[in-house]
Amino acid sequence: MPAERAWIGLGSNLDDPPARLRAALAAIDRLPETRRVATSPFYRTAPLGPADQPDFCNAVTAIDTGLEPPALLDALQAIEAAAGRVRTRRWGPRTLDLDILLYGERRIAEPRLTVPHPRLHERAFVLVPLAALAPDAYVPGRGRVAALAAAVGDDGVEPWEAA
Repeated sequence: MPAERAWIGLGSNLDDPPARLRAALAAIDRLPETRRVATSPFYRTAPLGPADQPDFCNAVTAIDTGLEPPALLDALQAIEAAAGRVRTRRWGPRTLDLDILLYGERRIAEPRLTVPHPRLHERAFVLVPLAALAPDAYVPGRGRVAALAAAVGDDGVEPWEAA
């Protein structure tokens, strides 16, 4: 399988978030033409947007995949749906959120998918776990992950105990 490295952001703040992330990782392991190569530690982060919700558990995983980006997006959204994801409130609570952060060094701007993730460079809850795995990874149009992570800092991002 000709594979390309993709980076997936994972998040949950409902119904045992670490268990939700572990289940999502197991589902990613079952994707065709895909091999998970590394996963960051789990982190606790305050919600972005409405504050009337629990803290999030966030992580990043690296995969080598032969799936093209739209097929990978479909597969990740199917995993979200199987976890009970319902899109009702922007930045609201969720059982599972899976985002394609990077797909190689490709830039994709389609109605359903933008890669690199459009706010990746602004979000500590993504950059801290991504930097733990790949500080030298390059975000097209933005720079190296380590520099981006240093610029946003790690306030509000802490290890999730017993993840």
